[in-house]
Amino acid sequence: MAGNRILYGIGAALTALTLSVSPLVAQSLPGEGTTVRMGQPTWDTEWFQAQVYKKAMEALGYTVQGPTALDNPPFYQALSQGDMDFWASGWFPLHNTYLEEIKGKGSTVGYVAKGGALQGYLIDKKTADEHNIRKVEDFKKPEIAKLFDDNGDGKADLVACPPGWGCELTITHQMEAYGLGDTVEPIKAAYSASMADAVSRFEQGKPIFFYTWTPNWTVGMLKPDEDVVWLEVEKPSLPEDQKEMESQTSIPDVKGCASNPCQMGWPANDIQVVANNDFLEKNPAAKKLFEEMSIPLEDIFAQNAQMYQGADKPADLERQADEWIKANQQTFDGWIDAAKAAAQ
Repeated sequence: MAGNRILYGIGAALTALTLSVSPLVAQSLPGEGTTVRMGQPTWDTEWFQAQVYKKAMEALGYTVQGPTALDNPPFYQALSQGDMDFWASGWFPLHNTYLEEIKGKGSTVGYVAKGGALQGYLIDKKTADEHNIRKVEDFKKPEIAKLFDDNGDGKADLVACPPGWGCELTITHQMEAYGLGDTVEPIKAAYSASMADAVSRFEQGKPIFFYTWTPNWTVGMLKPDEDVVWLEVEKPSLPEDQKEMESQTSIPDVKGCASNPCQMGWPANDIQVVANNDFLEKNPAAKKLFEEMSIPLEDIFAQNAQMYQGADKPADLERQADEWIKANQQTFDGWIDAAKAAAQ
């Protein structure tokens, strides 16, 4: 009898131990023990989305290194070499030129935002109405270009994109294609500083001419159809790697454009995660997360406006991401649950 009591006691203890351990086993996360190298662009309008994606990865147990700010060429090169795992800032077709470099080594996954990322050229509405400026090709006229000349060289100053950005290649192509080399001078300095200067000139009542994309704080501060208007093109012309998209540059229902659809000269872009193939293969939970996640453009607009108003420090971005997740907790938890299930 004593022996039976001892065996019973041992069995009960083992049962209790098993019960105490099993919840811990069930709570293990698919990313535990894995460090992820994450990138983000040098342009700050993507940093909020990067923080949300980082926090989602951390919710799966991953240790996230970064995000490290890189221009497009260094990021895609690092991804192809296996030195970077992913970023949530692939713009397609704008970044098509980099797809050959990562062929077989990296892939696009999911959609941060699908088809809603507009691009194009804008000017202030006041000057557009006074001089009947509706198209980019109007800048071939020296008298129109001179209106936007802030440095006295006779050419219109266009806030463009810094070297290394995908839009810089397209703008360079279009300036030549539209015959604007003699009348337009693209400003290729830091974009945020150049746009801040343009906003300042606008507030002084001066004409402004700039390229932008959405989501971006620019069209939050300078509202289309109120402060600025989108310019159209007579005929689309895109670099060779985007040629097949020329038929998709006619965009319907663009507020602040004279025509509907608007002949913008740029296709609407998808914003996608770009990730290393080896990383995706080894991390089905991360791949599923990328497939599930997306962030409404309106929410990105709202955050970008906060950032322009001064809430742009790393602590601000982290707080904004936390606030967004809390406001969308059910959706966020659904992403995490789906990603966990994919790892089982």
